Amino acid sequence: MTGIRTGTVTSADGTVIGFDQSGAGPAVILVQGALMNRSDPVMTGIAAGLSRWFTVLNYDRRGRGGSGDTQPYAVEREAEDLDALIAAAGGPAAVFGGSSGAGLVLQAAARNPAITRLALWEPPYHVDDSAPRLPDDFAVQLDGLVRAGRRAEAVELFLVKAAEASPRDVASPRDVASPRDVAGLRDQPFWPAMEAAAQTLAYEAFVMGPDNKLPAGLLAGIVQPTLVVNGGASPAWMGHAGKAVASAIPGAVHRVLEGQPHYMAPEAIVPELIEFLITA
Repeated sequence: MTGIRTGTVTSADGTVIGFDQSGAGPAVILVQGALMNRSDPVMTGIAAGLSRWFTVLNYDRRGRGGSGDTQPYAVEREAEDLDALIAAAGGPAAVFGGSSGAGLVLQAAARNPAITRLALWEPPYHVDDSAPRLPDDFAVQLDGLVRAGRRAEAVELFLVKAAEASPRDVASPRDVASPRDVAGLRDQPFWPAMEAAAQTLAYEAFVMGPDNKLPAGLLAGIVQPTLVVNGGASPAWMGHAGKAVASAIPGAVHRVLEGQPHYMAPEAIVPELIEFLITA
């Protein structure tokens, strides 16, 4: 992707947030999900696809890549990071959020009218018994493992319990993994980056809320035009969640990309995003 400008903004609590900016036109900000940063191929691919029509800000969420990690963590501080990025973009912006990043986008949109449109990829709420069951103290367990220096175990716990996926989703489609599958991937080239972001896994648990329960009241109050997209090859519970989110947000639209897993191909979703974002 050519024509990329790298920059930083300072959030309300002093945290420095790193981002890449590309393209020209109305602003779109990309929010990644768990264990990703702005250099992930999905994020860079979406940015490249949209930058022909839009000014795209692809940033590192706090605690990842080129961004700081001021403590204590709070979801409100991450929403303020988006506020700072919108200001850097020059005003109102549409926002894309993937997976747990979609949960963050929803919380930010409820408090900030400068977010004009929401495009959400597979927000991972648990809406029926087909979803994985999480420990009641999931965030505490994740944080405890990281503080004990057991970062790899924190990554494994999150992938098996929350995502029902393995790190292979980073490189190839795979829906469900066992603990043995995940443990066997520690020597893969992308594993060190996942370990480096392990402290942010507890943050994802805070973003999604207790038991990943659908925040019906929050969703009913979303006034921005909203697109919810699921992959046809993703676990069924994610599809159920996407439909529930779209049903709960007034006027939201739901789409399914046939054959796409949770770690989708950028070229599959970019046309859907462009169509949605340019609609008056």
